[in-house]
Amino acid sequence: MTTPAPPPPEHPGTGTEAQHGTESGTEAEHGTDSGTEAGTGTGTGTGRFVRVGGDVLHVVVEGQGPVCVLSAGLAMAWFDWDAVAALLAARGRTVVRFDRPGHGLSGPAGAPPTTAGEAHRIAGLLDALGYGGPAAAPVTVVGHSIAAFHAEGFARLYPERTAALVLLDGSVEEDPRTVLPAALRTGAARALGRAVTAAGLPAALGPAARRATVRASRTGGADPAPEDLVRRCYRTGRVWRGALLENSRYLDMAAELAALRRTRPLTAPATVLAGHDGSSGRGALRWLGRQADLADLLGARFEVAEPAGHLVMLDRPDQVARAVEETGERERRDAC
Repeated sequence: MTTPAPPPPEHPGTGTEAQHGTESGTEAEHGTDSGTEAGTGTGTGTGRFVRVGGDVLHVVVEGQGPVCVLSAGLAMAWFDWDAVAALLAARGRTVVRFDRPGHGLSGPAGAPPTTAGEAHRIAGLLDALGYGGPAAAPVTVVGHSIAAFHAEGFARLYPERTAALVLLDGSVEEDPRTVLPAALRTGAARALGRAVTAAGLPAALGPAARRATVRASRTGGADPAPEDLVRRCYRTGRVWRGALLENSRYLDMAAELAALRRTRPLTAPATVLAGHDGSSGRGALRWLGRQADLADLLGARFEVAEPAGHLVMLDRPDQVARAVEETGERERRDAC
């Protein structure tokens, strides 16, 4: 049985660049590039590092205006939002995109993730960046794939801080149940991550595996991410271990969110944006049906991005940016 989410912890993030070392065999360079401090970053590049709840997070902040937070799916990175972030920043938004622990350039994952924990992480990151406090305006939260659990969790646990919610081809589990104990699954994920790293597979296969996965997950072509950043992230055991650990708790996070839905109402306007490749296959149509059911459950607007694969932000960045804007506008209209 899933217990109710604990109250938000205190977040020690400072909003300044975190000083930290790196683990052996993983990313060796965690410095920042000039011109990517908060509010000034443009295009593909690295950002700054802040410590939130004991974890070092890589974050890029750009643009000026109402804040929106972008969180990508399993094993994805900040640069997968490049096109969407550029559109939103150009249209008067402050865009915050970050890497969860064990993803992108953030530090290694420590404790296994939880839905509430990731929601608190978003809140702590906003505090660290100066977007918290009584005077802070609420933000739009966008979650892709598994990060849809986290984004919805934030909206339910922090309704006063949420202006709008956008779920981008989000993960759906109608009746999440786990069979093996969480500790056993976590231990197996950690052991597999160590074995994969020791065998040198990330360095040998990481970038190619990333490229192949992206090609298979979109309709619009190849992976647009810069080669140097793909190598920098996906040649490390840190990212492989982070993805395996997060995936091992997928059903636990789904069950935790189901419990939150029973106790914490969703008050912000929401949009469910589903990707569809245009085919009439049974699997594709069933996925659309599940996404539509999710929208009904949340009382959200349902929209289809077509043609698009699972990586909707790569195939249809204009539609994603428009959904973010329009959902936020609904909140402002409702407040008037």
